[in-house]
Parts: sequence; C-alpha cells; structure tokens
Amino acid sequence: MRYKILGITQAADGQGTPHPLTAPRLRTLLAALALRPGRTTSPDTLVQEIWADAPPQDAPAALQALVGRLRRTLGKDAVTSTPGGYRLEATEDDIDLYVFERLTRTGTRALADGDPATAHR
Repeated sequence: MRYKILGITQAADGQGTPHPLTAPRLRTLLAALALRPGRTTSPDTLVQEIWADAPPQDAPAALQALVGRLRRTLGKDAVTSTPGGYRLEATEDDIDLYVFERLTRTGTRALADGDPATAHR
C-alpha cells in the first residue's frame, strides 16, 4: 500500500489502484496513523486528532468503529490492534510525506556537495 497525506489523504495498492476514502474522519484517522508508520498510537491520541474538542459521547467505541471501516477499505491487515492502541502496518517509504522529506534531504546534500545532477534526480 502507498499512502498520500500531503494534500487530501489517499491510499492506493501496489498497482496504484486507489482505495476510496470518502469520509473526512476516515481520512483523518489514516493521516494520524500514517504520521507514525509502524508505531502504535494510543486511542486517546487518535480521538484527540480526529475529533479535537468535540469527541463523541462514547469516543472509544466510535474510534473502534472508524478503525473497522478503515480496515474494510484498506484490507484487514493494514491496521493492527496492539495493547497500546492501533498501528498502521507501513514503513516511511510507503508514505509520501517521509519520501518527500528523504528526497529533500538527499537533494539538499547533493547541492551542498556540488552535485546538481543528483540533486535534480
């Protein structure tokens, strides 16, 4: 899976086929998890990031339902439950933000080293 969180949050499989994320909260959940690929995020943190100052009455249940919807959209193994919360099964190389940051660092270093061709790539 590939995840785009720069701009509107999107997900696509390895062949580039998009997985529809039409609900804003579903996109927010994916973005919150994608900011911490391969690391567990606590339910409290996710509730705060998804609902900010207006969480639903039963926020843990609402979060659990949202995670279920995300799993149905992305595949059941995309998001795992852990003792401390939820984890997106992805690496930084699967998420456009981290790829962009890595490429920016590489290009900046190449320019500083006097290698504009590498920086351009």
